[in-house]
Amino acid sequence: MTLPEGLLWRELRKRPGGFKFRRQHPAGAFVIDFYCAAVKLAIEVDGVAHDAPEVMQRDAAKSHFLRSQGVATLRIPAKVVLEDMALVLTRIVAVCEERGVKLGARLRVPLHHPADGPPPPRGAE
Repeated sequence: MTLPEGLLWRELRKRPGGFKFRRQHPAGAFVIDFYCAAVKLAIEVDGVAHDAPEVMQRDAAKSHFLRSQGVATLRIPAKVVLEDMALVLTRIVAVCEERGVKLGARLRVPLHHPADGPPPPRGAE
């Protein structure tokens, strides 16, 4: 992982907004920097190397493949990760929430509330 990816991963591991992320997630012939399965969102941190024409073509092919699988891609410049992590995290959580609404995902809804006691016995609902 690059420095910006490592710094972002350190924050994403804390599950901002209650969203769980994976790093270096395989997707077909590609590897996604970070992935939130709950809302089908791929996050790519793009440094200066992504400005090269051949890398831009590979990135376009990756984005096209992900789109065909129903996965949205959020590209974040590495420079922004280094300069304003709070802004990056705010944007990531906002996009996750928008995707959750769009996909109709049940976000951050636990199956059981331990503070409420055990679940009711079968048939007692």
